[in-house]
Amino acid sequence: MIKMISLEYIKEDIQNIAEAIVAVLGIDVTIVDQNLVRIAGTGIYIDKIGEKVYGYSAFKKSLTEQIDILIDDPSCNVICKGCDSNIGCKEFAEVCCPIICEDKSYGVIGLIAFTEKQANIIKDNKDNLMNFLGKMADLISNKLKAQIKTYELELEKKRLETLIDSMDKAIVSVDVDGKIDKYNSKFMKIFNLKGNIKNKDISDTLRFIDRQSMNNFKKDKSCSFNYKSGEYSLKGIYNINKIILKNELKGYVIDFIDKRDAIKNYNKINKDYIITLDNIIGESDIINNTKKEALIASKSTSTVLITGESGTGKELFARAIHNHSSRNENPFVAVNCAAIPDNLLESELFGYEEGAFTGAKRGGKLGKFELAHNGTIFLDEIGDMSLHLQAKLLRVLQEKELNKIGAKSNVFIDVRIIAATNKDLEKMVNKGTFREDLYYRLNVIPISLPSLRERREDIPLLANFMMKEYAIKLNKNVVDIDKSVINLMINYKWPGNIRELQNIIEYSVNMSSSSVITLDTMPNRMKKVDKNEDIVIKEGIINLEELERREIIKALDKYKDYKKDKDLAAKALGISRATLYRKLEKYKIVSK
Repeated sequence: MIKMISLEYIKEDIQNIAEAIVAVLGIDVTIVDQNLVRIAGTGIYIDKIGEKVYGYSAFKKSLTEQIDILIDDPSCNVICKGCDSNIGCKEFAEVCCPIICEDKSYGVIGLIAFTEKQANIIKDNKDNLMNFLGKMADLISNKLKAQIKTYELELEKKRLETLIDSMDKAIVSVDVDGKIDKYNSKFMKIFNLKGNIKNKDISDTLRFIDRQSMNNFKKDKSCSFNYKSGEYSLKGIYNINKIILKNELKGYVIDFIDKRDAIKNYNKINKDYIITLDNIIGESDIINNTKKEALIASKSTSTVLITGESGTGKELFARAIHNHSSRNENPFVAVNCAAIPDNLLESELFGYEEGAFTGAKRGGKLGKFELAHNGTIFLDEIGDMSLHLQAKLLRVLQEKELNKIGAKSNVFIDVRIIAATNKDLEKMVNKGTFREDLYYRLNVIPISLPSLRERREDIPLLANFMMKEYAIKLNKNVVDIDKSVINLMINYKWPGNIRELQNIIEYSVNMSSSSVITLDTMPNRMKKVDKNEDIVIKEGIINLEELERREIIKALDKYKDYKKDKDLAAKALGISRATLYRKLEKYKIVSK
């Protein structure tokens, strides 16, 4: 039992019982609760209801020891001699009977004789009197049990109502005839409902649900819905669970999730892990310039195209741009265009209506663009998208609306697009494998991410950060990296960029048997020296002019296929175009 309920809860019933007793016996009655407070009485005790019986008394003994007490001669009774009211007592006889419920004492019924006639009634009918009082105590006990049960049911009901109302899901329960009996505030809110909907038919409130769909609904299978009421509309998913009692169907519980709201809440829950430009590690000039460009891009609503080698952190920058933008409270939806088969990518991006094709989900499906409404969609590996889908994407960019598969009308959307690729889209445009008009639509704000080779001075910072992260994750006591390892990593060619660095650090932390990562814990591929490489691991110091010459050649080689190759090379090197031309002349470098 959660709480000990007192006789106060059935006070009126107890007073009626007291008056019934006095009507039968003609003897005044007083009834006290577990605190010895009078809660019912007759005769002179009516005015004493609410007062407490203090000190030692027959009432207290009967209550604490759970025994019947009959005092027919107060002058010589042991209990009376110890009573605090012994002096001046006007009682001729007294009877006490405890009220017991589930082994707990809840009070006492007391009969008090103030005349010899009343005392004789008690003396002459001891057995019958005690039996009668016992029945009255049982009657009170049963009423108390019923009250306790009612209280517990009300408490359980309140708990469930509070629990359901606190849930993030919208929930409604209906009876077997589809009549609404319970629902939470979330249900009213997401469907924009007003007033009392109890006993209304669920099909009248939500037209996409009917008796047949409830009966045929498969457990653990969600279904999409599209709700419209006037100008208000909502899309999401719902589940139906049957209420079965003793193998008999008693009703249904239906829960709903607004997909957009679910993603928004996910973003809020993960607030502590949101990536910002400040979280992106690096202090080199090239990475700082890239972060400045990304910050400027975040303040715009124009499309961003992030280019860079695989493993340079394109999605990291995309998330940071979103989180610095005015859309940061709304969804960020990432789609890897290369990871989804082309025949599925269209429905994944744009969604479809119910019955659009064989196997289409009942209620249709929301596409990623709709999920990202008012937020940002990140299209990674955009260079792998087919020409057919490129045409549909171009329409979304131009018209701000999309055409779902099987839809009769277009859907307006407000989505900021950030695309990314490690391919040369200009080359693809020239070859006809990427639409030129889409390329220019995507490439409004271009951001080129530097490779790890172009920001070698950031390697110690990145390696130490990763070392600490993996030491915690792998529960290893690794706290430092040997200088020889740092030198090795600075001079390594890094074809896999940041992703490869993560792989190597994780491997080294796993292999380390001491608190310091040393050369013997590094992968073998790191230790191999390629004779064809310009940069060779050695103890000697490379002349600065020679180092500068090599980096200029590398930059020119990287951007040789671009129209503005000199501009891009100069930007990557952190120098002006004019300075680059002076360096080319100085080092006698002939551009290819």
